[in-house]
Amino acid sequence: MTQRLIGVDVGGTKVSVATIEGATLHEPVVRPTVLTSEDGLVDQLVELVGAQLPAAAVGVGVPSVVDFATGTARSSVNVPLQDLPLRRILGERLGVPVFVDNDATVAALCEAYDDDLRPLAQSLVLFTVGTGVGGGIVLGGRIYRGATGAAAEMGHVLVAADLVAGAPPAAPRPPHPAAIESWAAGRSLDLLARERGLEPGPPLVAAAREGDARAIDALRILGERLGVAIANAINIFDPEQVVVGGGVSAAGDLLLEPARAAAQRFVLPGVGTRTQIRLARWGPSAGVRGAALLAGQEAMTP
Repeated sequence: MTQRLIGVDVGGTKVSVATIEGATLHEPVVRPTVLTSEDGLVDQLVELVGAQLPAAAVGVGVPSVVDFATGTARSSVNVPLQDLPLRRILGERLGVPVFVDNDATVAALCEAYDDDLRPLAQSLVLFTVGTGVGGGIVLGGRIYRGATGAAAEMGHVLVAADLVAGAPPAAPRPPHPAAIESWAAGRSLDLLARERGLEPGPPLVAAAREGDARAIDALRILGERLGVAIANAINIFDPEQVVVGGGVSAAGDLLLEPARAAAQRFVLPGVGTRTQIRLARWGPSAGVRGAALLAGQEAMTP
């Protein structure tokens, strides 16, 4: 009998819930995220997931630093989840096993498997480039979380720090001015667009595709900045694949080609010779699909 799993992708603007049976992801149910309170958001998740039961397990991706062992969202971005034991609460209210992880982390798991849920890569690093920069790491076909579950904060990799002699300055609030999120997120691309007299967002990408040299230049700069972070990931992990997703990745090769070129400049010779740098395949469905894959993988773990 085909196993039925439920994936949940919680974002700052919408919640997406979908079932996966075998390799088939069914059409997600999408609703605006309840942001008024923790209780309101939990009630919404219980309602949306409950309507999809029965299922063998539920996976939930949240924009949070997650203690995976307990499924506690320790701190969150754009959603009211703070030190909340989400795994326990949802498991008790739904009556099924629930697994909770960071949203970019489950998207990385999704990208490591093909349409038929066969492994594409045993080692993969994902960069999600949107308003900020997130990421996920897959090693040995499984999510790498680190000692506390907080690994793969790719946006906070330092790429331009200037150390001055003497006592170190007090650390600024994240993102650090020298972190990749300060240099290569969507906010930076918007600034590059405005500096060139262009409208930011999708109009910038459209202008670049139509051959506007100013728009192409803005995407080149952002791509090269991202390429420095990609080089760091390759130097550390020597992965089979580095994947670029998130809203800014809609620029396609206009972003990816400069990123590839910059990464090749900064990777240590002999490292990353088998690394493929590519765009994410699943787009907006990566989070919900990855959450369902998380549920299946963890439910089968002794």
